[in-house]
Parts: sequence; structure tokens; C-alpha cells
Amino acid sequence: MDRIAITGGAQLNGIIPVSGAKNSAIKLMAASLLTSEPLRLTNMPRLADTRFLGKLLTRLGAHVDEREGLDGSETVLHAPEITSGFAPYELVRQMRASFNVLGPLIARTGQAKVSLPGGCTIGARPVDLHLQALEALGAKIDLHEGYVYAQAPRGLKGAEITFPFVSVGATEHAMLAAVLADGVTRIHNAACEPELLDLQICLNAMGAKVEGAGTSTITITGVAKLHGATHSVIPDRIEMGTYAVAAAMAGGEVQLTRARPELIDSLLVKLEEAGAGVIRTEDGVIIKRNGHRLEAVDLETQPYPGFATDLQAQFMALMTTAKGESRIRETIFENRFMHAPELMRLGADISVSGGEARVRGVEQLEGAEVMATDLRASVSLVIAGLVARGETTVSRIYHLDRGFERLEEKLGACGAQVRRIKGEPESDIDHD
Repeated sequence: MDRIAITGGAQLNGIIPVSGAKNSAIKLMAASLLTSEPLRLTNMPRLADTRFLGKLLTRLGAHVDEREGLDGSETVLHAPEITSGFAPYELVRQMRASFNVLGPLIARTGQAKVSLPGGCTIGARPVDLHLQALEALGAKIDLHEGYVYAQAPRGLKGAEITFPFVSVGATEHAMLAAVLADGVTRIHNAACEPELLDLQICLNAMGAKVEGAGTSTITITGVAKLHGATHSVIPDRIEMGTYAVAAAMAGGEVQLTRARPELIDSLLVKLEEAGAGVIRTEDGVIIKRNGHRLEAVDLETQPYPGFATDLQAQFMALMTTAKGESRIRETIFENRFMHAPELMRLGADISVSGGEARVRGVEQLEGAEVMATDLRASVSLVIAGLVARGETTVSRIYHLDRGFERLEEKLGACGAQVRRIKGEPESDIDHD
């Protein structure tokens, strides 16, 4: 199992191009099941998660062709026919978002058998809302031995869907299913994340009639069929925010390109409040800090456009060496402070009570061996390692590979002393 070693103390100076958004790409890949024609996705990230979903789509009958195009990495997905409606546990368990093939399979073929995704280290994240949305659209749902058996032999029907609380995954799933439903579907209390708008743009390019994504009400007028299209994946706001925090942590000056800073405005405001320099550009954003110590600031995670829960761990790492005490409230997922004990191994002063963490900044972190617990927590340890005295070694980095493309290369190009240690056994650590 690979590990990452970071020798702290080097400033970051240079340019980091931001990849396409993982959280958007995997839902766009699932949309390829809705048409018999090819869907070409450009600005595609190359990640473990996209590879996992590619394997599942191939099992269902799609052809997945990864290539390098004029605009960078691209993937062409083509499902001329669905050869299997069965998504087994061994594939779905590797990535929760692969559960979203259920809606497209029902919409296109009228039936599917898809494994429940199982638990999650950062909270239960049940799929109840997904199933309720599909039932509202007319699907008959049965649960048996860990699988969802779904049928809609006469097709799905437009419906009014009101979510009791905001769910990004359930909103996306309802959109994917409703585009081929007969009639009009309205999704109320919909998530407003920019990835929803990206999905709408792609679906409409395929011939769907979707409007309102990015607001709390999405209206979908079903069509009989969709066709192929070409779509460029939105920049990854979580990757953008992660490298912005890394630059503020290590000091120096980093320019993030191929990015849209408005997507992380809630983070950039907090960085400015802490004392980092933030310059928005036409192609992205510049983050700089030269010598001075940052100030502690408080934050609370909220649905978009609030502070993203997927950037909470990174910001906590930043606050470990800030002057003063910061309070971080997590309101999206329970049990999402598992990175705190690992940061404490590096010398951080953190106390957690329920959904709130108090971080009292220390003068210096010390390198140590630490273990990643989930995707975003793993990169927070890398960020802390950038300033820790000596060497920090992060194990279980398969979490990192799920969501960050060429992490060592991008940080190394800006002067970070970071390297991957290949293939050393870690027999005492289980995979999630």
C-alpha cells in the first residue's frame, strides 16, 4: 500500500492548474446510460473514483474510452444498449455515488437491481431520499438482501418531489431519472451546488429539458429520448479550495488556473479574514502569504453557497498554526472530525465536542506518522505536513487517489518536498 512523505518547511511558489470536478464527473458519467449515443466529456479528472465508475458502466454495457484531446483529458462513454441492469455490491461499495446508476437504468430500461452502498466513515448518508424520489416518479422499489430491486415497466411519470432536507446526491439522482419520465417533474428544496447546474447543462445538451438548477426548485419536462453530446466538466472547487489552503499554510505565492474563484467565495473570504492575500483573476485566483502568522477565524459548514463541508478538514489544518483559537462547527455530516486526532499527532491542539471543534493555534507542528480516514481528511494531513518540522508520513492514501489528480506532482512543481512511497505493506490496516 502506498504512502506519502512530506518534508515540511518549503514555501509554495508557482502555478497549479485545477482539474475537472470529481463530484460532477461521476454523475455526468452516469448520465451516459440515458442514451444510446456517445457522450463525450472533456476536462475529465483521472481518479480512482472515475475508474471505479467506469468499471461499473462497462459491466452494464457501456464502452468507456479514455483519451487525451485538444482540451486535455477526455472520456467518451457509449451505451448503445444496456446489457445488464445489475450493479453488484463489490463495485457499488467502492464508491457511494455509483448508486446513482439506479435512476438512469430504470428510466431507460424499466428495471434494475443495484446494491445498497453500505455505510460511510463520515456518517450514515442513507439513500432513503433517493428511493423516495424514484417511488414518486412511479418506480416500484423492493429491498432484499442488501439490494434495491426497482421496476417501472410502463416508464416513469412526472411528479412533485419535495425533499425534507437538502441532499445533493438525491437531487442529482432525481434529475437523472426524471429527464426520460412522461410529464413534468418539479424538485422542491433542491440542492443548489454548482455541480447541479453542470449536470443540467450536460443533460440539456443531450436533448433534455431541465431548468432551475442552482436554485431550490428544479423543473424537468420529460422527453422520449436523449442523444449524444460533448460537455466540458466544471472545475473542481474542492481541489481549488484545497490548494488555496495549502498555499496559505505553507506561505509563498501560488496561482490557481483553469479555475472559477466564485465557486469557493465562502472559503476565500475566510482566508482573507485570516490574513492571507487573495487576488481573483480572469483564469482563477492567486493566494499568497509572506512570513506573517495567520489569525484564527471561526467557521460553520453550510450547503452551497456556504462553507463547504468538503473543505472543513483542510481549513482545520490551516488553523492549527494560526494565532488564537478558532471554532469550527460541522452541520452537514456527523462524525466528520476524524482527522482531528491525526492532526493532534502532529502537535495540533484540538478539542472536539459534538459537532464543534476548538482549534488553538500552536507555534510549530512536528512531523509524525499519520493515517488518512477519508478523502478530505487525508489531504488535510498533507497540508499540515507542509509546515511540520521534519517528515510527515501519511498512510492509507488510496483515499487521496479517489479525489486528487497528480497531487504530488502539482505540489512538487511549486516547491513542496513531497514524494510517494510505493508498495510498502500495511497489514494492520483494513480497507473501507
